[in-house]
Amino acid sequence: MTTAALEILPLTPDRFADLAALFDEGGDPKWCWCTYFRHRGREWSNSTAAGNREDLRRISGDEPAPGLLAYRDDRVVGWVSLGPREDYERLAYSKVLAPVDDIPVWSIVCFVVGRRSRGTGVAAALLEAAVAYAGDHGATTLEAYPVDTSGERIASANAYHGTLRMFERAGFEVVERRQWNATSPVRPIVRLGVTG
Repeated sequence: MTTAALEILPLTPDRFADLAALFDEGGDPKWCWCTYFRHRGREWSNSTAAGNREDLRRISGDEPAPGLLAYRDDRVVGWVSLGPREDYERLAYSKVLAPVDDIPVWSIVCFVVGRRSRGTGVAAALLEAAVAYAGDHGATTLEAYPVDTSGERIASANAYHGTLRMFERAGFEVVERRQWNATSPVRPIVRLGVTG
């Protein structure tokens, strides 16, 4: 899959070092290694950066892959984590992100884009590739939990779910909006039907 000078490929063990270079640039990925949604509360509270890295490395050879890498000039500039919803233990126990219904879905939970590549369409290209990858692997419905910025700029650290606007441009529709309590942000849940 190639989009706007990007080559987008699934994570495999031989590409793990490339992903590590992106995550080592800093921020949350350097600590969480995109495993936050794969573990629930107590397990996550006791995790370490080294343990999280090993967890992701261990599943890097799984089929389907746990995510996709965006390469530009032989360097990883972006990542999206996706897979069957049941791969993400935290979603199974979340009140706000509890299942909408009984339809089997694949979930898109996280994007990471390198600092120098932000604002260049990397996340949108990864989303497009994620839709195709999920469809090719039997998914019929994709679900995501973006942040609704209401058109305002937010810190990149708060946009790791992707933005509602990006998902809507890709054809996703809001199926529910949920809120933990009166002072917490409203979280949209979006879906898109896909075909293989």
